[in-house]
Amino acid sequence: MFDTLLSLFDVPALRTVALGAALLGIAAGTVGCFAVLRRQSLQGDVVSHAALPGVAMAFLLGGRSPVLLVLGGAVAGWVALVLVGVIDRRSRVPADAALGGTLAVFFGLGLALLQYVQKNVPHASEHPLDRYLFGQAANLRDEDVAVILWLTIGVLLVLALVWNQFKLITFDPDYAASVGLPVRRLDLLLTTITVVAVVIGLKAVGVVLMTALLVAPAAAARQWTNRLGIMVMLAAAFGACSGAGGTLLAHHLGERYKAGVPTGPTIVLMATTFVAISLLFGTARGLLWNMPRWRRKPAPLGTTLNSD
Repeated sequence: MFDTLLSLFDVPALRTVALGAALLGIAAGTVGCFAVLRRQSLQGDVVSHAALPGVAMAFLLGGRSPVLLVLGGAVAGWVALVLVGVIDRRSRVPADAALGGTLAVFFGLGLALLQYVQKNVPHASEHPLDRYLFGQAANLRDEDVAVILWLTIGVLLVLALVWNQFKLITFDPDYAASVGLPVRRLDLLLTTITVVAVVIGLKAVGVVLMTALLVAPAAAARQWTNRLGIMVMLAAAFGACSGAGGTLLAHHLGERYKAGVPTGPTIVLMATTFVAISLLFGTARGLLWNMPRWRRKPAPLGTTLNSD
């Protein structure tokens, strides 16, 4: 059974892409749990769309390597989230309106810069930036996977070191502030690793679909458990399976039907499948699992998640 599964990854290039996509799913899934629980899922959308002008600016400033372009996208995404926080604290604009407005402004700026680069920068066609818009997971190389690996390790290490503090600001930020925790700095740190988790997937999945990979594994994991630790581990597993499974499915469907099947959208569809299955069969909040309870008594307003 295990040998048969391994034989499906018999193409070296396929193994590279699958490994990179699985690592991306792990990083996005773990960080996405905190975004989902804090009702800030739109953060990933803002970061991914705001990263586009950062990629274009890095290119205009001479950056050509994937690392420099992703770094430019990370800076722009981080600035966008900080701007959202400032607007939310210093004005009467609601948080969701601040998120939506910032997303639209940065994404529009990114599209304008992308058009400028294509028309005015010599040899820009040799470095097509539209791959960061729609993703090209099939073009991941060993050096790209190495970058994803180290950044994923960094994200997981930060989560492990600040786990208790992140739990507290997620479930009860007021109490965290009352016991002396630097809530704003912790929130900024969580924002930073969210930015990292999003931007490392831009080349593979693209701006348009990256939010789905951030939210879907966490949303699926939430249906199976009421414990944060288990939820994070399940989200990492769902993310990894979505990345590797989507890559495998796209490759073999393309071979069978002699047609190009895009890897990024297939990865997202795989993650969406996990969500659909979890919504039906999840043992904590799944529809079918909880149907007998609904027949016996009125459904509770909500099931809280345990922080242990």
